Parts: sequence; structure tokens; C-alpha cells
Amino acid sequence: MTMPSTPETSASSLPFSPSAGPRPARGRNALSARDLAQIAIFAALIGALGLPGALSIGAVAVPITFQTLGVMLAGALLGARKGMLAVLLLLVLAAAGLPLLSGGRGGLVWFTTSPSAGYLYGWLLSAAVIGYLTSRLLPKYPLWPALGATALGGIVVVYLIGVPVTAINLGLPLWVALADSAKFIPGDLIKVVVTVLVARQVHKAYPGLIPTRRRRTDVAADALTDAGATSAPAAG
Repeated sequence: MTMPSTPETSASSLPFSPSAGPRPARGRNALSARDLAQIAIFAALIGALGLPGALSIGAVAVPITFQTLGVMLAGALLGARKGMLAVLLLLVLAAAGLPLLSGGRGGLVWFTTSPSAGYLYGWLLSAAVIGYLTSRLLPKYPLWPALGATALGGIVVVYLIGVPVTAINLGLPLWVALADSAKFIPGDLIKVVVTVLVARQVHKAYPGLIPTRRRRTDVAADALTDAGATSAPAAG
């Protein structure tokens, strides 16, 4: 008589493990329980990074916050889709009134007339861009291209949305809002470096965490190789 096997706890049961054995069939765009756990964890991480508060420097009241580090990490570790959903979850909860933004802020006012409203919307696109570019760099994830990709998504993309909205909401010339945004650059560059260093270690420990986008030529070459192996006569 065969005794039923008992499940064992292993690395595959962790939220960040890319392999967890056979999964039930799902739609192409469906999220697994592991995906939802990762999204929730990173939404909580971004919120927790707001606990130290915010630092306001300069004439324009857009604060410096650690939460942009969480946004960069979400994109670099979860990929475009899940990273953006983690940021979206945090923003929806904050808009509903939960004090999840830096300094215990929350409510719709921070997404409408606030000088920093554009930066919050920029977070969504930031996570998506970083996640997409990271998937193109994996599995090797070379240092300098990774730094460039993270800086593009975590700094340039956020500023492209945040600076114009700041100028509109405060009635300032665009160049004034742009000049004021220079105060963010030193801290954001440090966050880019931290994000890449963390992501390199995580992707090394959990390869396949973000699905890589293989080139069509590679896929075609593999298909030809498989076809050749199938049609090769068996050795007598």
C-alpha cells in the first residue's frame, strides 16, 4: 500500500521562487497566488519606506522621500507588470485616504492639486520602464547597462511627468520647476546604484524571477535545433 506523500517546505514555496512545481492551467494574463503575494509585499515595502518621513528643500514644496527606492526595486525585481501593479496598489490605497505616502500623507488632494502629484503618477511608468528594460538585460544583467536602464526609468521618466505637473499646479514657469528638481538628483543616483546592486544579487539567487524576452532569432535557432534532433535517425 502506498502512503500519500506529505508536502515539504522548500525554496520553491517562497514568494520569490520562480519555480513551484506544476500549476493549474490559467489564462495568459492571470496572476498566481505567488504573483499577488509579491505585489502586496512590494506595495507594503514602498509604504514602509515612507515612514522616515520626507525632507523638503528649496522653494518648491516637493519633498525628498525614500519611497522612490521602493518603486525602482519593484520594477527591477518584479518586472514591468507586477512592479507597476505593486505601485498602483499603493497609490490606490493612498488615494483612498490611508497614510501611506511619506510623512503620513494620504487622500485625493495629493493626486490632484499637490505639487508632487505628477511624481506619484510617474512612479507607475517608472516601475513599468525599469521592469521592461530589466527583462531585456536578463539573465546576464550587466552592471553599466543595468545602471543606465534604472536611471532612465527611475529618474528621467519620473521627472518627465513630475516636473510639468509641478509647474502647472503651482503656476510656475517650467524651467523653475525643472531647476528645483535638481535637488533630487544626488539621492536618486544613490537609489539607482542600490537598486542595481540588490537586483543583481536577487536575480543571481532566483534566476527566472522576471521572464526574459528572447530574440526571435534565438527562438528560431532553438526550433531548428529541436527539429533536427527529432528527425535524426536513431543509432543502431
